[in-house]
Amino acid sequence: MQFPQFDHPVTGMAVPVGALRSEQNCGMGEFRDLKPLADFCAKTGIDLIQLLPVNDTGTESSPYSALSAFALHPVYISLDEIPGAKAFLPEIREMRARFENETRIPYRAVRDAKLDLLRKIYAAEEQSIRSDPALGAWIEKNPWIAEYAVFMNLKYRNADASWKQWHSHQTPTHGEILKRWDSPQRKADHLFYAWVQMLLDSQFSAACAYCRKKGVALKGDIPILMNEDSCDAWANPEFFRDDLRAGNPPDDMNPLGQNWGFPIYNWENLAESGYSWWLNRIASCGRYYDAYRIDHILGFFRIWAIPQGNGTGFLGWTIPNDPVSRGELYQLGFSDERIRWITEPHVPTRAVEEVNNFDYLGTHGILQKIMDRVRDEELWVFKPHLRSEQDIYNADIPPAVQDVLVRCWRDRLLQESSRDEKGNPLYAPVWNYRDTTAWKSFTEEERVLMNELIQRKSDSNNTLWEKQGRTILSAITGSTSMLACAEDLGSIPDCVPSVLGELGILGLKVLRWERYWNDDNQPLKPLDSYGTDSVATTSVHDSSTLRGWWEQEGGADVIRTSWPETEHWPDAYSPETAARLLERFARTPSRLFVLPVQDFLDLCSTYRSKDPVDDRINIPGTVSAFNWTWRLPDTLEAIKKNHDLVSAISRLVKIRRAGAETHGAEK
Repeated sequence: MQFPQFDHPVTGMAVPVGALRSEQNCGMGEFRDLKPLADFCAKTGIDLIQLLPVNDTGTESSPYSALSAFALHPVYISLDEIPGAKAFLPEIREMRARFENETRIPYRAVRDAKLDLLRKIYAAEEQSIRSDPALGAWIEKNPWIAEYAVFMNLKYRNADASWKQWHSHQTPTHGEILKRWDSPQRKADHLFYAWVQMLLDSQFSAACAYCRKKGVALKGDIPILMNEDSCDAWANPEFFRDDLRAGNPPDDMNPLGQNWGFPIYNWENLAESGYSWWLNRIASCGRYYDAYRIDHILGFFRIWAIPQGNGTGFLGWTIPNDPVSRGELYQLGFSDERIRWITEPHVPTRAVEEVNNFDYLGTHGILQKIMDRVRDEELWVFKPHLRSEQDIYNADIPPAVQDVLVRCWRDRLLQESSRDEKGNPLYAPVWNYRDTTAWKSFTEEERVLMNELIQRKSDSNNTLWEKQGRTILSAITGSTSMLACAEDLGSIPDCVPSVLGELGILGLKVLRWERYWNDDNQPLKPLDSYGTDSVATTSVHDSSTLRGWWEQEGGADVIRTSWPETEHWPDAYSPETAARLLERFARTPSRLFVLPVQDFLDLCSTYRSKDPVDDRINIPGTVSAFNWTWRLPDTLEAIKKNHDLVSAISRLVKIRRAGAETHGAEK
């Protein structure tokens, strides 16, 4: 779809489909609930609805753990709209009654109940479904369905276990997958998944068309990475590197870095295919959306790659990179022995002895299991077959010793990142290389030489990242008329904003994080510094709401410091405070002004929660039934009738639309 040409600054609402509550749905939002939401948006003047990913995630509630880059999630289907569902209406009503009063989404219960009913309807209508020419035509237009259906049927037969735990069919060829898809004995099973996806496509398309009829655009979300346990990684292993996982390097909040557990892409193979998998993915999204958010856009420039088996992101490196060769280290004056010193952890006996009751002989016995002694010194290096933190945890040694050795495992200045064409190791510096034992042992001259080498590599890396990012994103954005929006938060290389600007991709500006971090009190940047090539927002799905930031994270003090010319800001975040704050923020020149639905709801006391923590979508670093299960506090039908909320949002939208004329006063 093509993004509509609005004649005014755009206001949008960010809300997960599953969070929508209506008088019709069964325990969580469904695609058809976008219709009453569009009615509400049209009534208040909201121009755009921004969604989280809607792909099938199986048993995982996180929308970023997709089983398929193409398949829609069955939880969003409206059962009572399915042809042939009439006989099952009592069960559908019972399901609705069972879940309608749940405060948060009972995700797995809803998924199980819907899939159970879908199978019952399919069994009852199988003959007519299989003979329906519409299904055959849909399959022909969606060739990805063969891999997905075969994968999901095998997963179903393996009790939803990861494909890596299956007893067979772990590494099929494309031909073997198609042969299984065409198998007459399995055709009924496979067509079930095709039928469900056809229904989802039809219902979602109808909802999208209704939104456009109401003048409301839709913005989707495309995660850059795919789940390891996905149909795509299973059926197209040539497009992924299963030996490496994506994550983030260490920072103040995460001193060990982050390991997200997703395999990284094999961009070389994707390039050879003309990025066909990615272009098909974008085309699939273009059937529904007018704009799309590209999650973790930095990953298209460079990804933080971590060897499989490491639980943290500490020992990672960027791909692409310009590695350090042994020849370059020789040129700096490092001998083979010194190179071993800086590339392999050296563990003193004493470090392990301290957690082993100071048992000298016993410690030697333990270390000999996985380490080699350095001559006759009280110093040890890991045996060559150990390749990751998990190898240490798998060793038959005491847990306390495992913990010490894992910490020691990270203590190296350079780490092997690849090999050259002759099989010689190539290295990348660890992120915190200045904190390593090897660095601390350097002479001042060695430190200067190593710093200069690493800086040269860093400069070279930036060139590689810019080239890769421009190449991939040009192919992706050039294949669609949808408006591209980047998630470009955090510390990003200088090349990223320039490439985004060149390709017309909007950046993201989050009020609380657009600050002068090196100044006293770290004040907010002026709103007119955002620029029109951006999306402005108050919060993201991984953060607290605006109210939570205000009341519990010092947000009120930040606003007082940043906007001192404004009259007194109270500590309590009342609807009046929310309106004042949002009305000021609405004057941003950003092309899109998109607020989470929770921030809109806080404009009305009726929908104020007891604790703003309860309004969060996700708390990163935690795994619980809380995450990704937030629901609207009332039905869309009731919310649409709330005069106070409708009036407050309408006023905000009017101020936003007038902002282009009045923004000059915002300095």
